[in-house]
Amino acid sequence: MTRISVELVPRSRSGLRAEIAEVAGHLRGVDTVNVPDLTRYSLRSWAGCAFARPAFATIPHLRAVDFNPRAPLPFLPDLDAHGIREVLVVTGDAPIDMSAKVYDADAVDLIRRLTREAPHLRVYAGLDPYRQSFVRERDYLERKLDAGAAGFFTQPFFDLRLLDTWADLLPDGTDVWWGATSILTEASLNYWRARNHAVFPRTFEPTLACNRTFAQDLLAFARDRRQNAYFMPVKVNVLEYLSGIL
Repeated sequence: MTRISVELVPRSRSGLRAEIAEVAGHLRGVDTVNVPDLTRYSLRSWAGCAFARPAFATIPHLRAVDFNPRAPLPFLPDLDAHGIREVLVVTGDAPIDMSAKVYDADAVDLIRRLTREAPHLRVYAGLDPYRQSFVRERDYLERKLDAGAAGFFTQPFFDLRLLDTWADLLPDGTDVWWGATSILTEASLNYWRARNHAVFPRTFEPTLACNRTFAQDLLAFARDRRQNAYFMPVKVNVLEYLSGIL
């Protein structure tokens, strides 16, 4: 059965609570909320996920570089307290504030540690179709699976042909959350092209209608393969983006 998640950014406690209420009240197809861990905001992902419990399953993002390999993992008690049983592990970018403490650890290290210290958790890893060649990214995914990852959250896609290619490259039975996001300005489109090296079809336009059509297509793609989908609203109200689709 296909699960559907909405990614909500924890800019503030009140804002996050309001968005969770909108999703709960109007997007009946959503069963999960995933929350990124962004260093520019004070609310950590696992604390934000607690706001959505127990109405939704929740998946906090965890940045491997933030956690001392020789100290207890600080988020585990909060996960247990709120019945959170799934996490997404990413390596994490260097913080904007260079005084912030980071560690020499990557996603594989934290996945392996969680598999050992918190075996009750279902640990997902990231799949980025843009950062390197198909072969290198596939090999990196295999390392994550070997470390204990149960599946993957993808970076947002914009082209169904690339989705189909990656679906064929992954091992049979891999649990995947295929991602889509909203791009509504030329500046955002240029950012994704220049910073993330994202691939767009020639027909893509930074309009709400185009983004909604792709969201529908991605959801159908995931359902056809009995996999999962998540949607990341950016600079658009979550209901404007997804109402009538989910």
